[in-house]
Amino acid sequence: MAKTKSSTGKVTGAKVKTVAASRGESLPMDDTDFEGAFSGLKNVMSTFAAELKVTADEPRKYYLVTKSKSWQGGPMFFGAVMSGKAYVSYHLMPLYCRPELAKEISPALKKRMQGKSCFNFRSPDQALFAELANLTGDGLEFYRAKNWL
Repeated sequence: MAKTKSSTGKVTGAKVKTVAASRGESLPMDDTDFEGAFSGLKNVMSTFAAELKVTADEPRKYYLVTKSKSWQGGPMFFGAVMSGKAYVSYHLMPLYCRPELAKEISPALKKRMQGKSCFNFRSPDQALFAELANLTGDGLEFYRAKNWL
């Protein structure tokens, strides 16, 4: 089923398809590729797994935490990739711990930002994934400098 945004900004489905088809209008193409987005984002995050600990490696979620007990006697969250109903999210905790890292984010990647430390994707974007890899590396350096690894 094709999905589109209504004038209110809400994503709608079947009713829009029926109304649009009855008017003879063309329907928007569904350009989602959650599997490709998840795979690409997991590849970015897993690049840094050697210095961190993987706590979840499942078809729809991948989590990394510190190996040390640096947060209230336990490991500190570093990042995650999670596939949801509407998008694949890339969470990067160093952005929350060190907001100055966000100054490096391009306008294109900033459009994908949800909150302070999450980016949402519906399909792969190699240029933005490369930027996330650099940002994640900077975040790992920050954790290393704080002795949180």
